[in-house]
This record gives sequence, structure tokens and C-alpha cells, in this order.
Amino acid sequence: MKFCSNCGGSNSHLIPPGDNRLRHVCAQCQVVHYQNPRIIAGCLPIWGEQVLLCRRAIEPRRGYWTLPAGFMENGETLEQAAARETHEEACARVRSLNLYTLFDLPHINQVYMLFRAELVDLDFAPGEESLEVALFLEPDIPWAELAFPAVGRTLECYFADRREQHYPVRNEPLEAMRAHYKKTF
Repeated sequence: MKFCSNCGGSNSHLIPPGDNRLRHVCAQCQVVHYQNPRIIAGCLPIWGEQVLLCRRAIEPRRGYWTLPAGFMENGETLEQAAARETHEEACARVRSLNLYTLFDLPHINQVYMLFRAELVDLDFAPGEESLEVALFLEPDIPWAELAFPAVGRTLECYFADRREQHYPVRNEPLEAMRAHYKKTF
């Protein structure tokens, strides 16, 4: 960030007084420009014994399968963002959203927050960001073609939790997830 969005002055990268992190600070008006993690909200849409996945039509990981998810927008709740992303990517409507997995990805400044959700009906289709969407039974999940570690881990947790009929909110260390998927991603 070279220029201040407040006054147009030049920004410096320094630690402001009373802070402990490098920030972009305007040399002219002294405004501190905070940059915070982006929240990825999405759903694990369920229909009976099947889950809905989308094949990505965009980078990163174009052509790989994912859960419908994306960046939360200002002015919406997490639940609204997850439902919106599911509709945008899979033209699907969901209900009964329950927070399920939380993953912190500090190396890319993101936080994943995924909800278990019921599909309202089977009226779904690829949205603009998807090449195709499909329902999968557990043995048919394209594990080697999943786009992101958070998606794979969410699916693993879901199928394990479904056997026990207990769905705790999962918040696992990034290191464990990255080590688990080191060969895949």
C-alpha cells in the first residue's frame, strides 16, 4: 500500500506508537491503515447421505473440487455469507446452517468458517465460479482432486462425526492440517 486512501499521501511501513506490528502509516495525515484477515464463509451442503461439491472454474486451483465458499462481504452475517456463496457457486439453497469447522490460515491471512447445512431441494447447477456441481457419497469423494486442505479436513470430520451422530464445532491447528495434506496440496 503505497498511498493513503484518506489523503493520498505516501505511506510508510512502520510500527506506530503503542502498537507491536508493522502497519502502513500515512506520513502526511498519520492515519494507520490496518489490514486484517479475510473471512471465508461457506457450507457443507448435505442431501441425505450425500454432500454437494463444486468443481472450481476460477483460480486458484481451477478444476479442483471444493465446498461452496468465498469471502464474506461487509453488511452480512457469517450465516448469510455462507448461504450466499452456496447460491452463487452452486445455485443451491440451504437451511439449518450450523457452524462446523474453523480454520486459521495466518500464512495467507484467512480464516475459514464452514457450516453444515441441509439442501432445500435438488435444484442446483453450476454458478459462474463453478465448472460443475455434484452430489457425492463418501466413497465417491474425489479426495485427490480437492482444492484446499480445509475442504478435505471438513469432509473427513463430517464423515467421522456422522458415524457417531455428534457434530462438535471443530477448530484445529493449521500445522496439523498442513502436515496431514502435505503430499496432496
